Amino acid sequence: MIIGIGGVSRSGKTTLAKRLARHFRKKGHSAILLHQDEFVFPEDQIPRIRDKVDWEHPGSIDFERLRQAILAHSQTHDVVIVEGLMAFFDERINALYDKCFFVEIDKATFVRRKSEDLRWGKEPDWYIEHIWDSFQRFGMPVQSLPEMCVLSGKQAPDWNQVMGFLIQDHEK
Repeated sequence: MIIGIGGVSRSGKTTLAKRLARHFRKKGHSAILLHQDEFVFPEDQIPRIRDKVDWEHPGSIDFERLRQAILAHSQTHDVVIVEGLMAFFDERINALYDKCFFVEIDKATFVRRKSEDLRWGKEPDWYIEHIWDSFQRFGMPVQSLPEMCVLSGKQAPDWNQVMGFLIQDHEK
């Protein structure tokens, strides 16, 4: 099974992905988590905005390398989980997903969470706005995706809803 998880930065994608991987491993399945951020091009090849590297642009992600990793790991793992802001941007990757989750939060929640996230230092307000705008342009789910479950990222997801969605019959 290949699972895609998308949503804006700080929405809860990684938390959900890690919990799913733990769940499948506890059940005896081999599971791997692929973070879109691990498939970026070298900084000197990434578009820039003002004085910063534009990590929020599709040109920052090596989608072909990510697609190849998904295909390779799907041969050796029962479950491959892919998460990222642009998890649903590339149609070739979208075609690989069996199930998709979209973790949504409103703009005010995003701005608050992103402003409190100091892992890379304080982000300028204009860049936080740019992240939101880029998400709206490049991160929203597209019609061609397979089954999608939309979750609120404002609180922990309803685990019964998550599991129910994953085990429901694909052949409705």
